[in-house]
Amino acid sequence: MEKEDVLIIGAGPCGLSAAIECGRRGLSVRIIEKHNVVHSIYLYPTNMQFFSTAELLEIGGVPFTSPNEKPFRHEALAYYRKVSKHHDLRISSYEEALSVRPQPDGSFRVSTRDRAGNEREYEAGSVVISTGYFDHPNELGIPGEDKEKVTHYFREAHPYAGMNVAIVGGSNSAVDAALELIRVGAKIDMIYRRTEISQHIKPWVRPLFESMVEKGKITLHLGSQLTEIGEDYVIVRGPEQKNRIRNDFVLAMTGFRPDRKLLTEAGAQMSDDLDKPVFNPDTMETGVPGLYVAGVIASGRNANEVFIESGRKHGGVIAEHIAQRASKSQNRL
Repeated sequence: MEKEDVLIIGAGPCGLSAAIECGRRGLSVRIIEKHNVVHSIYLYPTNMQFFSTAELLEIGGVPFTSPNEKPFRHEALAYYRKVSKHHDLRISSYEEALSVRPQPDGSFRVSTRDRAGNEREYEAGSVVISTGYFDHPNELGIPGEDKEKVTHYFREAHPYAGMNVAIVGGSNSAVDAALELIRVGAKIDMIYRRTEISQHIKPWVRPLFESMVEKGKITLHLGSQLTEIGEDYVIVRGPEQKNRIRNDFVLAMTGFRPDRKLLTEAGAQMSDDLDKPVFNPDTMETGVPGLYVAGVIASGRNANEVFIESGRKHGGVIAEHIAQRASKSQNRL
């Protein structure tokens, strides 16, 4: 059984940051990652541009240089690979954490399985859960959602060239997808339950989007909901009536939610409405001593309340608290 001072579950930017900060304090660290490094960023649309500047995405003291004021997805992937290599982080990719079990002596046992089916067990003094959320989309809960033509992930526009595409949502992801689809000649129906598009749309994108709506390139259905998905149609319920619209594909840009199973099974408490884990914001420690949260897993129902630029700071406070606990333990000995 491998033993570590700290085991981090999740190799996103916040998990990488926590590993770097723990390493700086002389702690042995291993990261367990179900997929590849920064998998959530990998799942972003191919041509996505960040809202944040490169400087606000930096971790580990490694400069993020970009010729663009706002970096693109491919630049971020290269940057975080560079950071991982620079700090020689020990990352077990394509290995899924199955359980986190607190032990009577205050340590933890973590069981994992790799994609070949091999199971392993680790022992760690502390565990940081920094898993993302792209594995768990918010479902629409309507007939036809399970059809092959429906996806919660938009990568690039080419497969939808000349098609009738319904986009569900009104946030940045929905708007970005709509603008890319216009370039390949798709006919777009954008369906949003609220009466106006999100106020948080990237300011340099909003004017272009509004222009495309005015020109009829995007048919915008505000205050509306998708209620049924058929083989070649969708049903949209608007403020006054239902409309049957010809349709080839549905992009459900409805957001994602973190999976907190590892946390709850380890004994961490959730808030009264099960919206977010209970933790000390000064240390990011849950009610289970030695068990921490970092990044979006610490957010509520709205995953956007924790961004990379804020979540990257979790690593420093976590590492400092773990180091202090270790020092106190040694002093008692």
